[in-house]
Amino acid sequence: MAVQVVGRSLMTSDQTPHQARSVGIGGWVVSFLPGRTLTLEQAAAALQAAEAVATVSSLAGQVGLTPMETIGLAMQEPPWDQEYIAG
Repeated sequence: MAVQVVGRSLMTSDQTPHQARSVGIGGWVVSFLPGRTLTLEQAAAALQAAEAVATVSSLAGQVGLTPMETIGLAMQEPPWDQEYIAG
């Protein structure tokens, strides 16, 4: 995962087509968050999240799920407790 700032006004990634653009005075907008102005750090985090989604998409397909199903199930289903694992 590699988010890069190009010319102090554009943030790109080699893992996702999403981008962030500087709008001046420390503000950034991200292609998949229309209407929101973020800090540099927030914009970088948003692009890193988009990179993670690309990874999840690839892995979800390998188990026959959509990315949304994979994320939803991973968030909602509780992990096994140690008693269950030890059997």
